[in-house]
Amino acid sequence: MKLYPCITAEVDQSKGGRSIAAFFDFDGTLIAGYSAASFMQRRILSGGMPPREAFGQLIAAWQFGINRAGFADVLVQSAATLRGMSDAIFSETAREVYEKDLSGNIYPEARALVDAHRAKGHTVVIVSSATQYQVQHVAAELSIEHVLCTRLEVENGALTGAVVPPVCYGEGKLEAARRFVEESGVSLDRSYFYTDGREDIPLLEAVGFPRPVNPDDALDKKARREGWPVQRFTSRGLPSVTDIVRTGLVYGALVGSFLSGLPAYFLNQSKRDLVNVAIPTWGDFGSAVAGLDVETVGEEHLWSNRPAVFIFNHQSSTDALILSRLLRRDFAGVAKKEMQSNPLLGTILGAVGTVFIDRSDHDKAIEILQPAVDSLKQGTSFVIAPEGQRGRGYKLGPFKMGAFHIAMQAGVPVVPIVIANSADSMPKSGVIIRPARIKVKVLPPVKTNDWTKATIHQYVDEIRQMFLEELGQASDQDTQLRRVK
Repeated sequence: MKLYPCITAEVDQSKGGRSIAAFFDFDGTLIAGYSAASFMQRRILSGGMPPREAFGQLIAAWQFGINRAGFADVLVQSAATLRGMSDAIFSETAREVYEKDLSGNIYPEARALVDAHRAKGHTVVIVSSATQYQVQHVAAELSIEHVLCTRLEVENGALTGAVVPPVCYGEGKLEAARRFVEESGVSLDRSYFYTDGREDIPLLEAVGFPRPVNPDDALDKKARREGWPVQRFTSRGLPSVTDIVRTGLVYGALVGSFLSGLPAYFLNQSKRDLVNVAIPTWGDFGSAVAGLDVETVGEEHLWSNRPAVFIFNHQSSTDALILSRLLRRDFAGVAKKEMQSNPLLGTILGAVGTVFIDRSDHDKAIEILQPAVDSLKQGTSFVIAPEGQRGRGYKLGPFKMGAFHIAMQAGVPVVPIVIANSADSMPKSGVIIRPARIKVKVLPPVKTNDWTKATIHQYVDEIRQMFLEELGQASDQDTQLRRVK
């Protein structure tokens, strides 16, 4: 499923091969905002930042802010305050920063560019003044193998307070790129560089395809003079007032949609009629006010074999909106037990026949799913995320077995719903819904009549591989499929 074709058109039509590199700056280019600020915030909130480090960082930032010190000097001063600190502590902070901040700040447009370059067989490289702690998890999420960054020196598990030269900033970034080119056989003249900052003009001038992204004023002026094409990414960063209003309307519409179904309930004494009115109403209205343009391929498979167990890859809270819009009627879901205690959502989910499971108790979870089997036999479909929870990024997680066991026991088909990019609208760490074009592909139903306990894992692996291929994640590592029993 091709995302952001206007953003990637140039790359899609370019020549392929490893001799062409795509260099990406980090802060402001791959992610919205500045990772150093998130890192500092987490260090402070953890309560583990010693006064020496806090004071040193404050002084360094002040000197840089009033232009009394260059970035490289400030970075060296900041690193000195970290002497003796545990590498393990910083690595743990890096993981926390990624999970709570950076994973939700990756620009979907930048992700699409990275994927487009990789599809062409280009060598993709992050080149950034940020440290290894700031960059490493985003690089892993985007499957970027090569990282050129400012590295803090570590010996015997502790920071020495020194920076491994050169500092990857300005001319230092160009030097790092040239070293990489010499070692890798990449042609700088045929390569791309995406960045937002004026300090990166030396490397922009050295590559064949300089591509400013979200440029600051100085870089924007330079780009205009040189005729460099500029792209601006708007899907991340501070939400607008409109985005906040959209989000409020979506949640408000959830209550309103169920109120609209009350007449059907009172007249027919049917809880199912109430739900069948409320769910599509919320899905249609909520998607519209949220600005979600849902493009669906294979929609006929949603109706060809009901009841069924619909499975989907879970990227975002907006998946509930998307699935309500698609499935519309005569279905229920499975949710984690913690949701049951939510006064609003717990009540609504319970009313629509949701089965609540304790994810920490595997044996009990399978037992609790028996009502779902009974409901399926009576004609009600179920929708389940086999990953068990939302992923932190876009990568498909391991599949749990519950959805497949209940489909097998009920003798109904499994229908895979592949959601390409719902995290574009609201990632796991986000609370505000952003407008987005969401691509969905519904695959043909997979019959379970011949499944047995001895063969079910094989079928689950095959279905997961279908998801990987549709998501463009079927790498060599993914051929050895993971599963959680």
